[in-house]
Amino acid sequence: MQTLNFQQLLRYQDQLIDGTLHTLLLTLVAAVIGTAIGVAGAAAVRSGPRPVRWAIRGYVELIRNTPSLIQLFVVFFVLPGFGLRMGAFEAAAIALGLYFGAYCTEIVRAGLDAIPGSQVEAGQCLGLTRWQVFRHVVLPPALRSVYPAFTSQFVLLLLGTSLASQISAEELFHTGGFIETRTYRSFEVYAVICGIYFALVMSFKLLFAAVGRLAFRWPVRR
Repeated sequence: MQTLNFQQLLRYQDQLIDGTLHTLLLTLVAAVIGTAIGVAGAAAVRSGPRPVRWAIRGYVELIRNTPSLIQLFVVFFVLPGFGLRMGAFEAAAIALGLYFGAYCTEIVRAGLDAIPGSQVEAGQCLGLTRWQVFRHVVLPPALRSVYPAFTSQFVLLLLGTSLASQISAEELFHTGGFIETRTYRSFEVYAVICGIYFALVMSFKLLFAAVGRLAFRWPVRR
C-alpha cells in the first residue's frame, strides 16, 4: 500500500506559487473583460437599437448554452484561421472573459430592470442627460443589488480557469499536471492544488464580504 508523501512536492513550491499567480492574473483579466462586456451589454439590451439588442441576446444565449471548454477551443484553435493568432494565456483570458461577460450581462440587466421607473423620471426632471441618469441614478443601486450574484459568478470564474490547462495555459491546474508527471504522486499533488483553490475562494469570499459591507452599507429598497 502506497503511503502519502508530501515531501517531494516541496521542491516544486516555486512552480506552485507561479501557477497560483497565473490563475489569479487570468481570473482578474477575464473578470475585467467580462465586467466591461456585462455593463455595456446590459445597457445595450435595455436601451440600444433593436439589431444591437438582438445581437447581444444572441451572444448571451450562445455562451450560456454551450460548454465553456468548446468556447475555449474555438478561441484558441479556430480564430487563428481568421488571422487572430494569440498565446494560450491570452486565448484563455478572452474565452473566459466572453463567458463571464455573458453571465454578467444578465446579472447587470436584472439589476437595471429592478430600478423603479419613477427613479429614472426623477433624474430626468433634474435636467440630467441620458448618460448622467444611467451613470448616477440607475447604475449605483443596480450594482448594489447585483453584487451578491456578481461575486458568486466571480468565484465560478476563478474555478473555471482550470479549463485553461486544456490549451496548456500556465495556471494552477496545469502546474499540478506538470508536477504529477515528475513525482507520480497524483493524490498528494491534487490534494495540494485543491487546498490552494479552496484558500483562494475563501479569501475572495471574505474580501467581497468586507467590500460589500463598506460599499453597500444600506439595504436595497424593494
